[in-house]
Amino acid sequence: MNREYRDIPGTYVMDGQHCRKGYHLNMFCMSLNKAENRDEFRKDEAAYLEKFKLTDEQKTAVLERDWLGMLRLGGNIYYTFKLAIFDGRSMQFVGGAMSDVTEEEFRQMMVSGGRPVEGNRSKKEQEQSNG
Repeated sequence: MNREYRDIPGTYVMDGQHCRKGYHLNMFCMSLNKAENRDEFRKDEAAYLEKFKLTDEQKTAVLERDWLGMLRLGGNIYYTFKLAIFDGRSMQFVGGAMSDVTEEEFRQMMVSGGRPVEGNRSKKEQEQSNG
């Protein structure tokens, strides 16, 4: 279905379709709630991921810590953040990585009020301003 929110750049709404796409990825992330699973993942990340029905793209995103890629592939930020916590990373670090800025630059952007609205309202608006 064509949803109006699909036109908002950088937005991955957890609607039914996106939720189904990321179900196994999110269940992997939830598994990190248990210490024994974290220990097993720490020993051999790739082998641990084989316990879940992840796509090859999802496995690669996890192993490379492609935070934005995980969201695009159905990850829910609240679940994928469990992996960031496992790595000892802050929400500002993850936000910076997804925004292509440093952790401190991201922190300062948030303190200053966030991203400017101009150019971020819709993908159509971005296309028009680019060209």
